[in-house]
Amino acid sequence: MTTQRTARLAAVLALPVALALSGLTAAPALAGDKAYQINLKPLNNSGSQGTVMLSLNGNQLSVKIEADGLVPGQPHAQHLHGSTDGHDFQCPSASADTDGDGIINNTEATVHYGDINISLTTDGGTGPDSGLAVDRMPKADAQGHLSYERTIPVSQDVVEHIKDLHVVEHGIDPNGNKQYDFGAGKSELDPKLPQEATAPTNCGVVEGAAVGSIPVGGVETGGGSTESHEIPRALVGAGGLAFVAAAGAIVVGRRKRSTAAAEPAGRSAA
Repeated sequence: MTTQRTARLAAVLALPVALALSGLTAAPALAGDKAYQINLKPLNNSGSQGTVMLSLNGNQLSVKIEADGLVPGQPHAQHLHGSTDGHDFQCPSASADTDGDGIINNTEATVHYGDINISLTTDGGTGPDSGLAVDRMPKADAQGHLSYERTIPVSQDVVEHIKDLHVVEHGIDPNGNKQYDFGAGKSELDPKLPQEATAPTNCGVVEGAAVGSIPVGGVETGGGSTESHEIPRALVGAGGLAFVAAAGAIVVGRRKRSTAAAEPAGRSAA
């Protein structure tokens, strides 16, 4: 019985392998596409974290963000920071707070993650001059969750140096009143804005194996692998099923061997 069930399960798992492999030959147009994952980690003790997916189709950059722990109901400026000349920027540590006021402001952090390269606005311009376009930045919902998705044209320099860029979201709430106020003073970028509105709340660098799209039903917000990988989206879309099915077949094989090993000597599996 065990052998028969194993054979039937292996046959079921083999079907999506065949379908996925046949699909690979039908998607040559996506062969050059790349997808990358970014894990956003908190700054300024914000507790904010999330996942970003970047995918390139020629000079079109698609950005998807799912983040939590943000200031509820408030707009959150977000950008791709960094250089396209090969400079190696990183997310700042607590030591970036050089004036010792307990908050890493944007000027202190920029030394580490670089200037704004692309402003991730909801509409309109995406250049550095839109960095403080608060009216065109996404808002967190009442639970502090933010979803964002947009496809924008980018320069060839961005295409070639996408791994040198970082995603940063801004907006903190150190006094816990669920709004931006001037309790932490004025923003050094614009005195009309409170420091809370422009200080970075999280940051992430390109890392981990890309999966092509944010999983349905939410994303993992924990830390991922620090190994840098890039995966053609054609392989992700069509070959993903093959990968899952092959992994399942491996598990079946392991279970079969484990069952055989567990049988007493001189007995065969029923």
